[in-house]
Amino acid sequence: MSKDTASKRVNIVSLRMVKEGSFLYEVRRISSPTEAAGLGRKFLEETDREQVIVCCLDTKNQPVSMNIVSIGTINSSLVHPREVFKTAILSNAANIILFHNHPSGDPSPSQEDISITKRIQEAGTLLGIELLDHLIIGSEDRFCSMKERGDLK
Repeated sequence: MSKDTASKRVNIVSLRMVKEGSFLYEVRRISSPTEAAGLGRKFLEETDREQVIVCCLDTKNQPVSMNIVSIGTINSSLVHPREVFKTAILSNAANIILFHNHPSGDPSPSQEDISITKRIQEAGTLLGIELLDHLIIGSEDRFCSMKERGDLK
């Protein structure tokens, strides 16, 4: 090694998830947008700001973990595929469902919602973790399934 080259210390790390809690969910396997919306609503119906949540599923579409990816403002939330898939990879997820709420109560997707859904789907394809649906939770049991709308391939 040359005397002009400075040494660089490299950290040795390990990764792990920390369980912060749990809850019982009556539907063992998610097989429809309505069942998924029930799960997402447990997290999002009382929030006053937009939140994005990822639900990680095993190969039988049974939820194994959920994580808040982003907490935003009353009408927007930043989300990046890196943050979505971090939990999915650590959970050994086969598939994911993305949830977010619209505090206004109207679950209609914005152009940004459609754009990020496509971006996350593309990232999932590269990683081998399928985005099954992106559900927007509104008020009074209203929700929008991006899969049912045709925004997911």
